Amino acid sequence: MPVPDVLVIGDANPDLLLTGDAVPRFGQAETLVESADLVLGGSAAIVACGLARLGVATALAATVGDDLYGEFVRAALTDRGVDVRWLRTDPAVPTGLSVVLSIGDRAILTHPGTIASTGPEVVDEHLLTRVSHVHSASCFLQPALAPHLPRLLAAARAGGATTSVDTNWDPAETWDGVRPLLEQADVLLPNATELRALAGRPDLDAAARVVLDLGCRVALKGGAEGGTLWESPDVVRRVPAPAVPVVDTTGAGDSFDAGFISGMLDGLPGEECLTRAVLCGSLSTRAVGGTAAQPTLGEVRDGFRAAPPGWDNG
Repeated sequence: MPVPDVLVIGDANPDLLLTGDAVPRFGQAETLVESADLVLGGSAAIVACGLARLGVATALAATVGDDLYGEFVRAALTDRGVDVRWLRTDPAVPTGLSVVLSIGDRAILTHPGTIASTGPEVVDEHLLTRVSHVHSASCFLQPALAPHLPRLLAAARAGGATTSVDTNWDPAETWDGVRPLLEQADVLLPNATELRALAGRPDLDAAARVVLDLGCRVALKGGAEGGTLWESPDVVRRVPAPAVPVVDTTGAGDSFDAGFISGMLDGLPGEECLTRAVLCGSLSTRAVGGTAAQPTLGEVRDGFRAAPPGWDNG
């Protein structure tokens, strides 16, 4: 089989998505929710699916257990066109699982399982030197892998690949140890809360400058407000989000990542990468779960054509 263009490293698990009145009430009170959907989750898995949907040959390096959830993840990735040759099965640890309580905002309960037990053995270091891009997702959920990520991204860059990082939320809320990783990244893809926490600055421009000083651009996910790209302290691009009927925002940030990375691979300038990212994130909210409504490249191009004048440049 041919070598993939992108290697995504990180987490893969099912999400049990509960919508409606999904606020638990203790004291043995039973609450009826509107819907319960078992969908593919994990930031890395959703990014990989988004890239594959955009026509990018993408492989995922992650770990699942030898159980029904692991089989579900592998089948879902395969169905979405992701290369699963580097999806490892650990017979001794159960597949991780997230329960997502969605009431407009979201709360997430995660059993780490194989997400936390994943170590550097999941990454084929020979492959790092052959792909065009490497993306790291959810490093805070993978304590066995995280210390090795700077070296792995450095190896990929030495082989000519570009690199990106989406740390996602730190459950411990310490936000420690990320500097060496960002020093090996071409772009960081956080939301506003994550950027402030990672940089230790309440002001977004100041927080972005901390990351820029490490040699890493910042592409910020702003949800309904769109996105912002800091290419340097003096070059800041902003793109508003288009109007899209929103069904579920689960995984929209990961689809944003996929759009930005695909733009990088196509050699687009920063503002066009950001525009593609915002459109991919927005369109992904049209259905339940992180992957069901991820757009094709044709849909992205249709979105460009359908946008009102001036939309793509903010």
